[in-house]
Amino acid sequence: MISSKDKINIEIREGARFIESFNFTTGSKVLIGRNVGADVRLDSRTVSRRHANLHFLSEGFRVEDLSLNGTDINGTESEILAYGTAFSIGGYKIIVKLFKEKDLTPDLKIIRQNALLQLIEQMDLNHLGGNSDNFAPKVETALDRILFSLGVNDNELRTTLKKELRDEAIGLGPIEDLLNDPSISEIMVISYDKIYVEKKGTIKKSDKIFSSEDSVKTVIDRIIAPLGRRVDESSPMVDARLSDGSRVNAVIPPIALNGSAITIRKFSKKPFKMENLIQFKTLSKEMGDFLQKAVASKQNIVISGGTGSGKTTLLNVLSSEISHDERVITIEDAAELQLNQPHLVSLESKPGNAEGRGAITIRDLVKNSLRMRPDRIVVGECRGGEALDMLQAMNTGHDGSLTTTHANSPKEAVARLETLSLMAGLNLPSIAIREQIASAVDFIVQQSRFSDGSRKITSICEIGGMDENGQVKIHEIFRFDRRIFKSGQDGFISTGRIPAFILNN
Repeated sequence: MISSKDKINIEIREGARFIESFNFTTGSKVLIGRNVGADVRLDSRTVSRRHANLHFLSEGFRVEDLSLNGTDINGTESEILAYGTAFSIGGYKIIVKLFKEKDLTPDLKIIRQNALLQLIEQMDLNHLGGNSDNFAPKVETALDRILFSLGVNDNELRTTLKKELRDEAIGLGPIEDLLNDPSISEIMVISYDKIYVEKKGTIKKSDKIFSSEDSVKTVIDRIIAPLGRRVDESSPMVDARLSDGSRVNAVIPPIALNGSAITIRKFSKKPFKMENLIQFKTLSKEMGDFLQKAVASKQNIVISGGTGSGKTTLLNVLSSEISHDERVITIEDAAELQLNQPHLVSLESKPGNAEGRGAITIRDLVKNSLRMRPDRIVVGECRGGEALDMLQAMNTGHDGSLTTTHANSPKEAVARLETLSLMAGLNLPSIAIREQIASAVDFIVQQSRFSDGSRKITSICEIGGMDENGQVKIHEIFRFDRRIFKSGQDGFISTGRIPAFILNN
């Protein structure tokens, strides 16, 4: 029989491979299907939009089949199945189990806090340097002794607490496990007791927490100290990166009203290639072939899109198509690009010191790169006056340059480049900047992220000079059509326009 302390766990497997698990409270009804709003979403054409309802009862659970595709149940639809039983939907194996919730009680939370304080008192954790691996056994021995003294005699609980406290003492706390989970693409700490993660484009709350606000600040300091950066009340924001290349942003009070917050965009250990994006249905094979030809033909390309739309991933894929015979210079705020060209120089901006001196901006690096005899310049993102320097570089023989910018459409991307160029402070008229854009940029690639978490290239446009009204002409080569996509096709269509660089070859 189900008690008030029991919870339901639904585990999804594809063959022997674990996919994901979901937890629910007792007495609830759970919808499984392909719809974005399903409680358990299985993104496969073999699964119906509303495939089945699960009803959790005291003596077991019942499967209510709603689909035309069918559900493979070991029994009849009206039969109550025992917890621990598995059934199948569209090639997925669904296992429904009971489990005892092991949330820490207030007493155990106090034990956690006291154990960490005692550990800090007994060991000098501030002078680990790079020897945290050698230090770990000593920390574990000390934690064993401390937890015993605090009355934690259960072996399983002590092992769990020991790992959590060790990670918090010499690692990155509860986000250590999240960083090691390959299915998580982003980690968002919004306060010490609230951590969210992004999985497959969907944001979910994690069951991980920090022990205190001070622990969050300690982890932030641990991340930025090796990079020579700082964060305090006078400078409460910082951008950094982890040793694996993951991008980190942190903010602390007074600007973070609910406590210190950390956002980590995880670094892919294996860089994506064009065939991966085609497989993910980010673009069609025809579009992929076109972009590869454009890069090989040294076309200047601007990737446009919103936050989290996949601009950097696409920039990395396109940059990897550059010939290994060329000298490539990359310029970024926080190094994320993973290129393997042999003749590669990677530059990264640098913030100022405590007095605000010594800062090296993206614009400084773009200007300096022109003196480094580049064949290609790749700028991670144009977000200021460096946009004008980039346009001038494109116009002065540095063909095949690549960059990204924040905009929601190709037309807005042109306007954004114009606005950013005005930030250079040279008091150029708008018409002169538009002429620079029209002659410098060859293509704008628009990337978008949809509500279901998928990312798609929604438009590839050619820049075709100026019209009689002094506006930049934009001609669409490919586009993504939602109506065609909803009909069951991939939604990517060609407009039939042949760009100038293909006609001229």
